[in-house]
This record gives sequence, structure tokens and C-alpha cells, in this order.
Amino acid sequence: MRVYLPAVAADLTEELRPPLVHAVTPAVRAEFPGEDEETLELIAFLAAADDSVRLIAERGAPPRRVVLAADVPDARLTPGGEDELATVLVPDGPVPWDSVVSIHVDGPDAAARVTAAAAGDAEALDALGEEDLLWFDVTERDAVVAQLA
Repeated sequence: MRVYLPAVAADLTEELRPPLVHAVTPAVRAEFPGEDEETLELIAFLAAADDSVRLIAERGAPPRRVVLAADVPDARLTPGGEDELATVLVPDGPVPWDSVVSIHVDGPDAAARVTAAAAGDAEALDALGEEDLLWFDVTERDAVVAQLA
């Protein structure tokens, strides 16, 4: 299953141990009947991007959202709790880097909005939902780390 891991810049150099990931779950399909696969994937991706803002606030990380797309076997994922978004799944352990297929990162011009959103500005968080993250193949991870340093 394709999952989206909310992350921060420092996660790009560490073992990936996300407490949760986002994906197109049966609950998402039920919540958005009639939506095409691309739209459902975008819903899950944006949920991960919003969680990245939360991680930035919690960890005092640089203000650039990071989302990792990975392919994880369904058997390694369980649904989140009742209080979680419909997109939330819980992995049974680390997500290996060889399952990551792409890295998505804000451009430098988003830093002010990410900072505001991380400080609790709901309008800034909404505005970020309209901004595209830059796409990088996982083989470009070292270059992305250097860019975010």
C-alpha cells in the first residue's frame, strides 16, 4: 500500500520510525464516495503534510514540510484509533528506506507560512494546503539533505 509519512528534515538521515502514516484507507473511500484515486491520494498526502507541520512545531525543526511516500505491505499496517483521521494507519515497526519511493519538501519560499502554521495560525495552515511540495526521487535524498541544511 502506498503510504505517506509525515516527517521533518532531520528524519532524512535517520531510521524511519513513524508512529503513524497516512494512506487511502477503506474509511477514506467511504468518507469520499465517488472520488477518483488521484483525489483520494491527495487527501492522504495533504494529511501527512499537515502532520509534518505538527512535527515541526513539536521538534523545533526547520520550517519546511517533508512528506515521504513509501510502499508498505498491508499486513504491516493497522487502522488508527477512533479519534484519528480516516487516513491514519499505524505501522508495526520501522519503515525501511528501501520502501521509500519519493521525497516531497516545501520550497524555501514557504518557510514563513510554515512557521506561522506551526505557531498555530489556522489561516497559514489552510494556505499551505494550496501549495505544492517539490518532488524528489528517493535516490536524491543526499541532495535534499544538503538543500535543507
